[in-house]
Amino acid sequence: MAVMTTAAFAKFMWPGVNSAYGMSYKEYPLEYPNFFKTYNSTKNYEEDQGLSGFGQAIEKPEGTAITYDDATQAFVDRYTHVTYGLGFIVTRENIEDWVGPGKAINKATALGHSMRNTEETLGSLVLDRSFTSTYSYGDGKELCATDHPNQAGGTWSNEAATASDLSEAAIEQAFTDIGLFKDDRGLQIPVNAKKLIVHYSGLPNAHRLLHAKLRPTTSDNDPNWTKDSGMFPEGVFGSHFTSDVDSWWIITDCPNGMKHYSRRKPEFKIDDDFDTENSKFKATFRSSYGCTDKRGIYGVVGAS
Repeated sequence: MAVMTTAAFAKFMWPGVNSAYGMSYKEYPLEYPNFFKTYNSTKNYEEDQGLSGFGQAIEKPEGTAITYDDATQAFVDRYTHVTYGLGFIVTRENIEDWVGPGKAINKATALGHSMRNTEETLGSLVLDRSFTSTYSYGDGKELCATDHPNQAGGTWSNEAATASDLSEAAIEQAFTDIGLFKDDRGLQIPVNAKKLIVHYSGLPNAHRLLHAKLRPTTSDNDPNWTKDSGMFPEGVFGSHFTSDVDSWWIITDCPNGMKHYSRRKPEFKIDDDFDTENSKFKATFRSSYGCTDKRGIYGVVGAS
């Protein structure tokens, strides 16, 4: 068990030390709420049960019996909450002797930074793994796939058929694909794009594509349909935490899509050990991230 003693921080015992750096910084505004809706939970896990509804009405000739249909249970998505934690131990002598700005460590500012960064990383991992088959959901497929199964039979897609970096043509294809989403029984449903998610490095290109008055990267004097259509009413968001720099995602207004469950909010505690007089600092939180209705997201694997 690591213990932070005076020997490990001998330089900070000198009054001449003017400042300490490297333990904590300013924080970005929380990013994962840009692609997850957060819910509170009081249970060990949460389950969302899918339902396959009814098909289209069938012609009923005069004098004949009506046709009856069955609604059935569909796929189940489970959110199992996981606890994450980190802590450190400081000797009493270290606390007594550490002078100047270094005493800020007692407030565990750096530990708070670690907790926040962990939450952001967990959320971004859902996107980074969205095209990886080893991270599957209730229907047995990855988050973004070209062959999500329907309980009633057949498949559907929330992934672009062709890998493509962010471009005007790729955005237009995504618009078409999302606009043609159907439910489990093949009935047309109104699902619309809300927000474009890119890696932070992709923000300049996304801005040009979405905000240019005329069509970008062409000499034609055509209006920029992507801008004029208002396809992304909540704009574009650049993630600092996704590691996939060329893939991109669209969050839609489909209900019960991307979900984050908070079972226990970040919690900080301090305690002292009677025998050693060491002080212990710890922080924990408990949560889960995922997606229920995969129509809540559309993904495109980057071509680069």
